[in-house]
Formats: sequence, structure tokens, C-alpha cells
Amino acid sequence: MKTITCSLVFLLLVISASAQNFNDLKKKAEKKLTLPSTPKGFTEEEAGKALKEALSKGAVNGSATVSKLDGYFGNPKIKIPFPPDAKKIEDKLRGIGLNKECDDVILSVNRAAEDAGSSAKDIFTKVISEMTISDAINIVKGADNAGTEYLKAKSRAMLVEAFKPIIKASLDKVGATKNWELVITKYNKIPFVEKVNPDLVQYATEKAIDGLFVKVAEEELQIRKDPIARTSDLLKKVFGG
Repeated sequence: MKTITCSLVFLLLVISASAQNFNDLKKKAEKKLTLPSTPKGFTEEEAGKALKEALSKGAVNGSATVSKLDGYFGNPKIKIPFPPDAKKIEDKLRGIGLNKECDDVILSVNRAAEDAGSSAKDIFTKVISEMTISDAINIVKGADNAGTEYLKAKSRAMLVEAFKPIIKASLDKVGATKNWELVITKYNKIPFVEKVNPDLVQYATEKAIDGLFVKVAEEELQIRKDPIARTSDLLKKVFGG
């Protein structure tokens, strides 16, 4: 009887230990499943350097693309149209045969944005150089445009400050300001229309920066998704490929 009792106790202990081990394994598995996916095979320092390299590459390429002739004007994704609050002006003026005047405004605004585009490179370089390792790790783990959104948050105010005088000077140089004033004056002379006078420089500045970030986002996505775009061993190690 004593032997049977001891055996039962031993069996219960084994079952209890097995159950505990199973529970421990279950908890570990559940914990692993709930953890966010993390990059493997490289250090945090390498991830930070790779991210900075990727963003620098994307920012430089994006700036170079938009600052070329037709960088804005020839790209339907970022071409700057008439200001939305001035669309009724464009429609009314085209309706009375002033197509060339409207086209001249659109062309000159896009040319001004192209003139300003190259000034973004130094601003992006400064922002990227100040990025922390923690920022970089979060961006590597983040969405496909996480780096672009970081740059946007950190640099937009500086970009507005840098772009605005360049765009104003460019608009003046090519006669856009004059064309705009001519268009607005002609519109405001039309009987029974509500008088308007949108700020062309501010509008062109904001749209130029929006277009720039569209291109930077495209560059970031390419590096994340396309092995061919990873042009260094470090980029290949961190982003794959």
C-alpha cells in the first residue's frame, strides 16, 4: 500500500512538473508571437548607420530629381497646378480665352519649385546627422515611409524658410509674379465675381515641399523593397538582399 501511495505521489509530481513546463513554454511562445518583428543579424549601431545612409541617399536623389528641368512640371504626381482656392479663377479665365496666361502661371510656378529643390539637400543632411540610434531603430522597424515622415516632421519648417525666398526670387525672375498679378487683375475685373488674391509664393512653397517628399518617399520605398537599390553592404545587411 505504501509503495502504491509513493508511486501515485511521484506520478502526480511528474504530471505537475510537465504541466508547469507546458505552461512556461506556452507563455514563452505567446510572448514571442506578440513581440514586434525586429531586425536580426546586425547591431543597433549598424541599423542606425544603415538607416542614415538610406535616408541620405533618398533625400539626395529626391532633391536632385525635383531640381532638374521638368522635375515638377514634367511629373504628373507632383506638378503644381493653380491654387485650389483659385481654380475658379482659372476656369473663368480659360472660359474667356486666356489660356496662355493661365499656362504661363502654372509653368513659372513649377520652374520656381525646381529652382528651390536643390536647397533641400543640406537641410536633410543636417536633420539626418542629428538622428539618434533610437530614432533610427524605430524607423527601420516602421512603415515603408517612416523615414520620410521623420524627415517631414523634423525639416518642414526649415524647408519653408529656405524655399520661400528662392521661389519668390525665381517667380520674379521669370515674370510669374507679374503674370499672376495680371491674371488676378483680369479676373477681378470680371463683373459680379468675388475678388480674390491668393498668396502665390506661399502656395508654391508648400506645394514644392509636398512634391519633394513624394519623391523622397519613393526613394525610401525602393531601398526597402528593391535589392538593386541597396548599393552598399550595410544597406544589404540591414534591409536584406
